Amino acid sequence: MSIFISIASYQDPLLVSTIFGAYNNAQNKSDLVFGVCDQSDNSIDISGFNFKNQIHYDYVEPLLSKGACWARHRIQNFYNNEDYYLQIDSHTQFLPNWDKHFISELSKIESCSSDNYFQKPIITSYPRGFKVLDFDNGLFELFTADKRTTLIAYRKDSIFSRGSFSRQVGIPLKDSRISHAYLIAAGCIFTRGSFVKEIPYDPKYYFYGEELSIALKAFTRGFSFFHIPEVPIFHLYTDVDNPARKLHWDPEDDKNRVTKWHELDKKSLARLDLLFAEKLDGEFGLGNERTLSAYSNLSGIDLKNRMVLDIEKATESKYIESIDWRDNPLN
Repeated sequence: MSIFISIASYQDPLLVSTIFGAYNNAQNKSDLVFGVCDQSDNSIDISGFNFKNQIHYDYVEPLLSKGACWARHRIQNFYNNEDYYLQIDSHTQFLPNWDKHFISELSKIESCSSDNYFQKPIITSYPRGFKVLDFDNGLFELFTADKRTTLIAYRKDSIFSRGSFSRQVGIPLKDSRISHAYLIAAGCIFTRGSFVKEIPYDPKYYFYGEELSIALKAFTRGFSFFHIPEVPIFHLYTDVDNPARKLHWDPEDDKNRVTKWHELDKKSLARLDLLFAEKLDGEFGLGNERTLSAYSNLSGIDLKNRMVLDIEKATESKYIESIDWRDNPLN
């Protein structure tokens, strides 16, 4: 069962450790196919990797980079009908047998019901974090203590904070179980490989708008979202000093670009407005298998009219925790 792993990286010294972390901790190493877009000052020499034939490596100078969504779009061009798709960020670590765990949980969801709601699942999460102990020797501390499932919800103080855009936040649930979801995290998406063809990344998004656009394009095409306990990957949050890492909007990198990051950001938010107004057609628009109204019923948010219909449903965990994950929440 092959897995296509999408890794978009910007000036990230942890990229190599992420690639090796995924490979070394997989149960079935030969089944992995990497798609990497490395936007950095110095390219990686993958010729010495013993699994170099499993890596599609795309090097881009930072001056030419147009952001994460643009990079993920480039990566998806390498997809070649692999069975599964894993999308992560370039500062990610892995538990042993992470591949088996993801596949097992996805199969459990697919097999629990013949209802169409469960036939195109996406596992997504804000993964638990990790700490860099010794960068040079690749030593990391994985924060494994918290076993609870984490819900991604709308952040109460930032709903429609910039047009159609709203911020998201992670909320630990009371126990450890599979749960339904209504939002996704771009740094942790695991699903069937067909997702790449059905929901191709739109390179015109920048940063804000990425997760909401992907979520709603997927939802309206019949995909359903799930959170699982003990997600087998770990994310380095906020720390850009250990080791030092530039972000795309770093002034030194941005000053020589033709299109500045704030211009890309503005265009991205405008495109999100068009998406929810149902004014984008084709592969980058909404699908026709589910409506925005169905999403409103699940999430408590009316994206088209920018209205909060149920603040508790949108921003708290009580509603999601009240639904058995084996039941269709749209019924």
